[in-house]
Amino acid sequence: MSPNSRLELEAQVTALAAELSEARAALPAHSVRPWQWQRVEDLEDRLAEAKAQLQALQD
Repeated sequence: MSPNSRLELEAQVTALAAELSEARAALPAHSVRPWQWQRVEDLEDRLAEAKAQLQALQD
């Protein structure tokens, strides 16, 4: 991959981490709805995938 792709992946990781943090902060203390948990889980999966792609570039 090109250096731009690496930078794009780093930016994606940063953006996903921020979005995940916001999603977790928005969870209510009680009675979390299934779609709220699903959003957090989806963001966690996307973040893990982006980190794995970035790690593959560095290896």
